[in-house]
Amino acid sequence: MPNIVPISDLRNYSAVLQDVAVGSPVYLTKNGRGCYAIVDIEEQEEYERTKAALRLMCELEDGRKTGEQEGWISSEDIRKRFGARKV
Repeated sequence: MPNIVPISDLRNYSAVLQDVAVGSPVYLTKNGRGCYAIVDIEEQEEYERTKAALRLMCELEDGRKTGEQEGWISSEDIRKRFGARKV
C-alpha cells in the first residue's frame, strides 16, 4: 500500500524519511493532490539506468528500421566515414 502523506508532515522530516525504503517511496500531497515523491537513492539510480537502457533500445530499433527501409551501410563505408582502422 502506498505511503501518502501531506507535505506539511515534512515539518518532522525525520519521521517521514524513516518510512522511505527501496520499493517503498513516500508520496507527498499538496492541497490534497499528489505532488512529490521521496525515493531511496538506490531506487533512483536503478530508475536512471532503466531509462538509459530504454532510450538505447529505442535508438537501436530506429536504426534497424532505417536500415531496412533505406538500406544498410557496409562496414567498409563505416570505416571510411569514421576513420577506423581494420582490426
